[in-house]
Amino acid sequence: MGDTTTRKSIDDFVFYLQVEKNCSKHTIENYLLDIEDFVSYMKENNLSEFSVVTYHFVRGYLSALHEYKYARTTIARKISALRSLYRFLLRENKVNENPFASTHSPKTGKRLPTFLYEQEMEQLFSSFDDSKVLDQRDKALIEILYSSGLRVSECCQLKTEDIDFSIGTAFVIGKGRKERYVPVGSYALDALQNYIEDGRNQLLSKSKSGPHDVLFLNFRGGPLSDRSVRDILKKRVEKASLIMHVSPHMLRHTFATHLLNNGADLRVVQELLGHSHLSSTQIYTHVTKDRLKDVYNKHHPRA
Repeated sequence: MGDTTTRKSIDDFVFYLQVEKNCSKHTIENYLLDIEDFVSYMKENNLSEFSVVTYHFVRGYLSALHEYKYARTTIARKISALRSLYRFLLRENKVNENPFASTHSPKTGKRLPTFLYEQEMEQLFSSFDDSKVLDQRDKALIEILYSSGLRVSECCQLKTEDIDFSIGTAFVIGKGRKERYVPVGSYALDALQNYIEDGRNQLLSKSKSGPHDVLFLNFRGGPLSDRSVRDILKKRVEKASLIMHVSPHMLRHTFATHLLNNGADLRVVQELLGHSHLSSTQIYTHVTKDRLKDVYNKHHPRA
């Protein structure tokens, strides 16, 4: 009985995340991993239903996480996921209290985002051969990630008609299905046009399901996945002889940092990134301040 009730509660919560919250597949998968981890701990301690979990039991769970040497960021994420679950169950009258409501997340400290310098971006872009199909695709892909600051999931969802070459914009569907238009720079537009007119057509000809409008394609002519983009970036960084780990999100950090370093307004950068809250964007000001201090120390005669 207990296992069935618990599973039904989890399924209902997932439906809530999908329909009401419009959460991405990646976000829901992370929620599920954290919830399943907690359910396993419940079973180890002979608890079968969410309704019988108490605040003291939660304290024991958190102590176990610390004993297992989980990172503070991981513990904070688990608390957040379970607090959301119980908030939903409380709303649906499936529990009488939220045992995570008064649980404090551990202070994690904010890590400054890493980014590439302009010279490193130039080194990366100069490594492409514009006559090769996959080079055309990869250059267009990396150009728009850097030019427009897109999340990798947003980039993979782009359709060919989402790029407006006449005014230099891209239509993007972001987190929570929020829509926005972002500017696309001239270098990215050139790379995209070259890819669409040549490389993409060659890749699309290999598609077993026939023509479709997804912008970025794999070598079989199907839609490019998030994981594939990460693999492509890794290979391209190695080819460009850049000695560092570069993720798609690092290009998003680079986009924001370069804009602010060159005098862009923080509110504008917030809108371009699709951040709901300015606090999410403000972390980049720490990076630019460090950059300014570095320049000052190197160039001021009495620094």
